[in-house]
Amino acid sequence: MRKSYAIILILCCLSATAQNKQLLYNFTAIPQSAMVNPGADLKHNSYVGIPLLSGLSANFGSTAFSAYDLFANDGTSFNDKLRNTLERVSSNDRVLLNEQVEILSAAFKIGRWDQKNYLSFGVYQEFDFVSFVPKDPAILALYGNSNYIGKRFDLSHLNAQAELLTVFHLGLRKEVSDKLILGARGKIYSSIAHARTMRNSGYILTEEGTGPNVYDQTIASNVTLNTSAAAKYFEDDYDGNTTNDIIKKALFGGNLGLGLDLGATYYPKKNIQVTASLLDIGFINHSKEVKNYTYKGFYQYNGINPNFTGPSTSGSTYDEFKRAVVYDSTTTKYNTLRPIKFNASYQYSYHGKNDESCNCSPDSDNYRNAIGAQLFFQTLPKSPTAALTGFYQHTVSSGFQYKATYTIDAYSYTNLGLGIAGNVGKVHAYLLADNLLELRDIAKANAFSLQFGFNILLKERTTFY
Repeated sequence: MRKSYAIILILCCLSATAQNKQLLYNFTAIPQSAMVNPGADLKHNSYVGIPLLSGLSANFGSTAFSAYDLFANDGTSFNDKLRNTLERVSSNDRVLLNEQVEILSAAFKIGRWDQKNYLSFGVYQEFDFVSFVPKDPAILALYGNSNYIGKRFDLSHLNAQAELLTVFHLGLRKEVSDKLILGARGKIYSSIAHARTMRNSGYILTEEGTGPNVYDQTIASNVTLNTSAAAKYFEDDYDGNTTNDIIKKALFGGNLGLGLDLGATYYPKKNIQVTASLLDIGFINHSKEVKNYTYKGFYQYNGINPNFTGPSTSGSTYDEFKRAVVYDSTTTKYNTLRPIKFNASYQYSYHGKNDESCNCSPDSDNYRNAIGAQLFFQTLPKSPTAALTGFYQHTVSSGFQYKATYTIDAYSYTNLGLGIAGNVGKVHAYLLADNLLELRDIAKANAFSLQFGFNILLKERTTFY
């Protein structure tokens, strides 16, 4: 049983890279680039995304190990692989997962047709998971404490959060001047299910006592698990319709919250571009179907090593332990903050397609090539994560562009990515893939991401007043 718990604790950490969409960011040939910068200088006019196909993205990975480390057919037993992995990882190894599906997406020009003012709206479904590796609890679950006399097992290693939600958004992008574009997007979050355990404290310590086979045991626990609209799905007597329940919560029936995205594009010179965006400045109020679980208290014991997990323990030790370290549940509502993302980029464009003497407005479409760098930050429960990307963009023709990236982050120093975007008539398509070098053996990959979508481009002078 201990081994099963440890496997679950570690495998849950086989997750994904942060929500750094460096291939999509400022790849303005793709309408969805406005989702990572509301103030992006888009090169398309009005568009409508093909429902459920306009934007699909998934990421996975790990900072400390890969699936190959645990399941490789190399003659090493699984127990040894698990043991080696536990010795190598630390509680600071962070793991994340993000998945998004655009249900509806559209943007229309407003005002004069030759201006870059857009009104956008849409709905997307998102799943977020973030966790730090629970190293000490995993070791205790796998090996017990017999070989770790004197070791303090730290319960603060338990830091994880997961949420399934729907996001409704409405945005406005305005061309303030020939050099500056600003954008903002309001969001309504409808949380379908949520669970988190963080800011925990406490420890489990076993020390040699006086006498043979006598130990001093100390258990200090301050552990909390918050859930909303999630606990009932794991109850034995749940007899509801899960599908209908999820659809209802996705359509404003869940726990609601508000958010804001901000973005800007600035041209200090015609061929130099600076951008920045701040995403998901928001919160969700969890007040419906809330179930919080707490395990709090302090207990000391001296004697022969007892079993604290069952009533078969001799004497009154088990009852004393239950009274000292209390398991309880409440329905107190709570708030959560969305993981805030920050992007910034600098881009230099060259090899103009038009006459340099042309008095044109700043527009990178006047250039075939662009190079630059992007910086990314994201807040996490324990510490933030960051990434630095260098990129090159090339316009092959008015209907086909590509972007290549090299990214350094906590997951890889060899992250090469490639994105392509093009349109045939009014149908626009794009494909973005990251960590291409890892594709030679995906089982050894620490991170990989994929995103693609299809849109319908509207007539050039389609505007709405």
